[in-house]
Amino acid sequence: MNFLQLALFGALAVVAVAAGVAVFRVDSMARATYALALSFVAVGAELLLLDLAYLGVVTILMMVMEMAIMAVFMIMFMMNPAGLMPMSMLHNKRGALVLSVGVFITLTAGALLVPWPDRRGTPPSDTTRAAGEAVMGMKMLVMISVGAVLFTTIVAAVVLAAHRSRYDRKEEQAAQGPAREPAGGARGGAS
Repeated sequence: MNFLQLALFGALAVVAVAAGVAVFRVDSMARATYALALSFVAVGAELLLLDLAYLGVVTILMMVMEMAIMAVFMIMFMMNPAGLMPMSMLHNKRGALVLSVGVFITLTAGALLVPWPDRRGTPPSDTTRAAGEAVMGMKMLVMISVGAVLFTTIVAAVVLAAHRSRYDRKEEQAAQGPAREPAGGARGGAS
């Protein structure tokens, strides 16, 4: 890894951690959704920098699509508009803090204290294909097709859910003519 790649990796790591922290600091579900998406996109970009193209692209696509689905469901079903009303993303703060510190210590100890195995064999010539076959087996083509169908379904659902677009409203406003003065002039008072 050259200096530029290393600097980019460090910057993406900072973005991933900062966006992950923002998930619990922002005051609405919509903002938390976008922060989570940004965090995982940064992680996916780091995987791309590590020459793990398949995992990086899958991570980015999966998280972007998941957050798009979440946003659609927030707009459809949440009582406040699109999850933008202030709310707390923290529940059971003490328990969550104890659990997260314990998990962090355990994972750090595991990464530092467990002996890493020595490499056996040589890496395959096409690592992306090998990773895909290891994860999906012989169903790789099916999963690629399902991904395209799901993406098309989500786009179609969003398009069909919109009763009118912003262009429809502009055409209606243009047909109505110029806006009328409010009663009493532009200031609203009697002249």
